Amino acid sequence: MAKFSWRKATLVAAIAPMLALSACSSTGGRTEEAGGAGGGGQVATTERMKIALITHAAPGDTFWDILRKGAEEAAAKDNVELLYTSDPEGGRQAQLIQQAIDQKVEGIAVTLAKPDALKDALKKATDAGIPVVSLNSGADVWQQVGAFTHFGSDENLAGAAVGDKLNSLGAKRPICVIMEQGNVALDARCAGVKSKIPATENLFVQGTDMTQVSSTVSAKLQATPDADAIIGLGAPFTLTIHKAVESLGLKDKVKVASFDMNGELAQAIIDGKVAFTVDQQPWLQGYGAIDALWQVKRAGIHVGGGLPVLTGPSIIDQAAAPDVLKFAKEGIR
Repeated sequence: MAKFSWRKATLVAAIAPMLALSACSSTGGRTEEAGGAGGGGQVATTERMKIALITHAAPGDTFWDILRKGAEEAAAKDNVELLYTSDPEGGRQAQLIQQAIDQKVEGIAVTLAKPDALKDALKKATDAGIPVVSLNSGADVWQQVGAFTHFGSDENLAGAAVGDKLNSLGAKRPICVIMEQGNVALDARCAGVKSKIPATENLFVQGTDMTQVSSTVSAKLQATPDADAIIGLGAPFTLTIHKAVESLGLKDKVKVASFDMNGELAQAIIDGKVAFTVDQQPWLQGYGAIDALWQVKRAGIHVGGGLPVLTGPSIIDQAAAPDVLKFAKEGIR
């Protein structure tokens, strides 16, 4: 399978001990058999603990279903009560952090799309002795807010990988579509593309309104006759963008590329409608974050050794997509 991966050795080194340890009970023996969700295997004999997962998920983005599924599978295995909440607005996400503190959770996993809005609430958490991990967004700031590790992709590297791939396909004038203003991870993706293709232009759309996404993209393509590629920063948005490109009769002129993955996007890549995507493996982000917080309670283990745990980027093109499609349909890619 054709696959692009950065710092693979670092990822393997960080993940391997975590997965090995997660098969043990609190006394160092085997775990009890139980019908856990997803994994269908074993449940830890450790005392039940409460962990909050707080994301900036917006309604309708299937990416977060995949991340949450990984978190829920880890929670089922680790005997964790998982409290999942989300809000795309930074101030309200900070309120959700305070709510988790008030609920006396024993760990917080949080996305840092708008870190300035969250830093004060997260300081209250760490001051209260609650361990924090970040995931998905925040690769550059997780240490500043008191997290002990971060699960995610380096978004600048991911963007650069997209830029390199588009270069190899002959693209000279891409448009990078940002569906949430102020999200530092999305900005970093487009900056990474621009580092490889300087003529890259950003286009801001309202990600909560797919009709607006389609109309804004259509208007931009009509006003930019030299555009030869357009990049969606999430699977549902890319699929909407593809339909806009097709309706304008530009499918042979404008290449469509993407970030992230779901089953419909994997099929679109197989069918040649989308050139490729770069996958950050959100299931692994959710699973790893919850399991890492369980490890802290279980034995004071801090996964990552003071470094982030990389879950991507990985380029999925037409050659690689068939191997990924099965797992995408299962909701784990």
